[in-house]
Amino acid sequence: MAKAPERVTIALDAEAAKLFREMREDLGISQSELMREALKFYSKHKALFDSVDEEKIYAYSEMLSVGEHIILDIDHWILFLSFIESHPDKDTFWEMHQKVSQAHAEEFKHKNHKAETVLRRLELCNLFKLSRTSETDFTLLLGYDIPKKFVKTELEDIFSKMGIKVDVKEDFSKLRIKILP
Repeated sequence: MAKAPERVTIALDAEAAKLFREMREDLGISQSELMREALKFYSKHKALFDSVDEEKIYAYSEMLSVGEHIILDIDHWILFLSFIESHPDKDTFWEMHQKVSQAHAEEFKHKNHKAETVLRRLELCNLFKLSRTSETDFTLLLGYDIPKKFVKTELEDIFSKMGIKVDVKEDFSKLRIKILP
């Protein structure tokens, strides 16, 4: 004879109760089935939930949803930068890059972003991996040497336009940023 299902009673606040009703109606399933499916989903994807950085997810969602950013394969990114460096009109690209960087600076300044906030925002664009070594010192791990000029130019232009003094030192595939007083 089959064992009777275990009964559980839960209490939901108003917001959770509203979500529960909406999900049940949207999916067209019983309360019990919704809870079983939610528990199975959470159990199967627990590692994903544990690793989620809500601030990053929000920032990615914000950047991608307004259409001002794209997801680009790293090989294409390196290909574009390599092509630019060999192009006879590369100086025009770097002038245009400077204008875009200055526009970013105005946006960051308008939002009263600090230097670290700017670095963290650009890290989300996968331009580099950011490592904070002190209150004023950061290491940007680029992974490749090719994007160094692009990132260095962008940061120098952004910080200059924002009125933030920085010292940028180059290593092989790293940039070291010191925020100056």
